[in-house]
Amino acid sequence: MGVTVTDQHQLTDDVDSRAADLMARLAARQNQHTAVAPEPEPEVEVGVGVEEFAPPTEPPAPEPESELPSSDATKRTRRRMAPPPWQPAGQSLPDSHDYGREAQPPAPNPQPVRRAGPPPPPPGWNPPPPPPGWPGPPPWMPPHRGGPPTSGGELVPRREAPIPAQRADLPVHEEVPDGEQLTPQFGWRRMLHRATKGRVNPGVSQEDREQQALVEKIRQPLATDFRIAVLSIKGGVGKTTTTIGLGSAFAMVRSDRVIAVDANPDRGTLAERISDSSTSSTVRDLLLDPHVSRYADVRHHTRLAPSRLEVLASVQDPAVSEVFGESDYRRAIEILQAHYNIILTDCGTGIMHSSMASVLDLAHALVLVSSPAVDAARSAAATLDWLTQHGYGGLARESHVVLSGVRPGSGSATFDEVFQYFEERSGSIHVVPFEPHLARGADVDFAMLSPDAVRAYLELAGAVAAKFSRVR
Repeated sequence: MGVTVTDQHQLTDDVDSRAADLMARLAARQNQHTAVAPEPEPEVEVGVGVEEFAPPTEPPAPEPESELPSSDATKRTRRRMAPPPWQPAGQSLPDSHDYGREAQPPAPNPQPVRRAGPPPPPPGWNPPPPPPGWPGPPPWMPPHRGGPPTSGGELVPRREAPIPAQRADLPVHEEVPDGEQLTPQFGWRRMLHRATKGRVNPGVSQEDREQQALVEKIRQPLATDFRIAVLSIKGGVGKTTTTIGLGSAFAMVRSDRVIAVDANPDRGTLAERISDSSTSSTVRDLLLDPHVSRYADVRHHTRLAPSRLEVLASVQDPAVSEVFGESDYRRAIEILQAHYNIILTDCGTGIMHSSMASVLDLAHALVLVSSPAVDAARSAAATLDWLTQHGYGGLARESHVVLSGVRPGSGSATFDEVFQYFEERSGSIHVVPFEPHLARGADVDFAMLSPDAVRAYLELAGAVAAKFSRVR
């Protein structure tokens, strides 16, 4: 249905009349507001948008649909648009189409918007005193918003929770050792722990604790190299076997380098007790090598036992006329002490050969090996006497005597007398039981020894290691 020109003129007249009526009302309201004194603005809570004061207007009547352009409709309706979301609350853009109204300038000192809540007390106001007998607020009550709570006009400090004092009668528990130390190492405890894959741990026994203490003693740090002389003036008593056993105990427990040197001038057998045949070099070859400066250069001349013990063999060729003497031993020690922390020396039979003086001069500890037989014990006692008479009394008093190859059931009165004699004259005495594996005189494998033999060599290593902290 088309719209005629008469209808358009009628619609325009209706809109103009309504606009004129609305402007008349606004003018009357503005004159009335100017004549009456303004009242203070009410307080507005946070979160409520504040717009300029404007008199309430009646909602405009719905306009009939019109096909006029959008620009003409906007000019005629004069609608106020809602403020954009980025515009602060309480401000509005001036409207150029607001007839009869001028833009209000912003206030010079705008009042900040106060948060919702009770109004603050007037200046000088004090709260009423608490009733008689009131104990005060509990310690968990937070302080009053207007200030700390009061009691009789005085500030009541906030109570802090008391810190519980440590009771002196409670035992002080030490740190629990790690899982490795708590794992049993011997007996039925170890079997149960392994059978249950660690789910059942009966804890460590007294034997385990003693074993751990012994291992910690052997693992003491060293400030310099430590030299041990193993000697005996009687052959066949287990001197070379003791050298390998003691050196293997150190090499298996400690993580540093340990080497045993065969200083026997009469074709020693130390290297023959090691299964490694990767080299045939001897101590003489080491001294003649002009390119020895690194550990790899020294390692080229040594053999390695399964226990990580390295062995430097003595001269094996009987045609060599030059004897391994005192100066040769000192030069060998100068080379080895730069690469090894513990150096054991398997001395030759007797104490009168030329290299023996340098061995005793450079030794920090002395291990004297003997058998429980009476003749061997007398030879060992004569060795201690000779050391005391020739200026090595300190080594003799702190020496460690080893009674090697003691068979089961040999606890006779003679053995007890020998044991008591050396116990009084030396720093410690150790009994190594008879081992068929060692008695064969072939390769020595520390892992094939009985638990009693292993324990004996570990205790000997622990006794020697007691002097580690005194060497600088």
